Amino acid sequence: MSRLLVFGRSGQVATELQRLADVEALGRDQADLSDPAACAAAIQIRRPRAVINAAAFTAVDAAEADAARATVINAAAPLAMAQACAALRIPLVHISTDYVFAGTGSQPWQPDDHPAPQNAYGRSKLAGEVAVRAAGGAHAILRTSWVFSAHGNNFVKTMLRLSASRDRLNVVDDQIGGPTPARAIALACLSIAAQLQQQPDKAGTYHFSGAPDVSWCDFAGAILALAGRQTAVHPIPTSDYPTPAARPLNSRLDCRTTEAAFGLARPDWRAALGGVIKELETRT
Repeated sequence: MSRLLVFGRSGQVATELQRLADVEALGRDQADLSDPAACAAAIQIRRPRAVINAAAFTAVDAAEADAARATVINAAAPLAMAQACAALRIPLVHISTDYVFAGTGSQPWQPDDHPAPQNAYGRSKLAGEVAVRAAGGAHAILRTSWVFSAHGNNFVKTMLRLSASRDRLNVVDDQIGGPTPARAIALACLSIAAQLQQQPDKAGTYHFSGAPDVSWCDFAGAILALAGRQTAVHPIPTSDYPTPAARPLNSRLDCRTTEAAFGLARPDWRAALGGVIKELETRT
């Protein structure tokens, strides 16, 4: 069998996977997730030792107007991947999201809590989870939240860009979650894939998010402080920042079963944030 196969090439986690390991990362030109059969064929032809699906339709607001396409990419394609992996008896690590939950309350979501997505994106990702489980192969569904890195589009880059030209930023303070470094997710995926090869009985649904849990407002403050920006951060409620798709107020994830099964502790996002900001500063 060949090396590890990654769906996604330019996304945050896919970029970090390519930095960390000898993987074959497929971009849209090689495996378009809007064509599930092509995804299955890519696996069947390459016969990798494991597959990581780091690609998805992640435009949360756009999914409200294009739910059908989001569902093909986030559910039909993962089903095709999972079926191909099951047929070859190789593990699949599939990245999912806290958006599969209702986003209510204040307790961290457990992996076996009842899902109740509140927007089209969350529904499409939940359908993908159901599909991966139904395929019957060795798999790990890894739910994460608030991904950030020096790549792609994310909250850290947005705050730095806006703070360059504004004296004050209004940021919601009633949405709480764990910012998660893309590099940490990539490392977790590599470890889980390797362990599933040896112990397929570890298959299941797991959570992995950064610690400590904070509000977007507090996260913004930490970003600007580390970057040495003088921009003030003003807390606002979610109701003051309406979006097409409803956002969860509670994105906390209980990650204890992931540490117990795979030895993967929650990463400290504060330790990773400085490195991300430094990398971004070297590009300017």
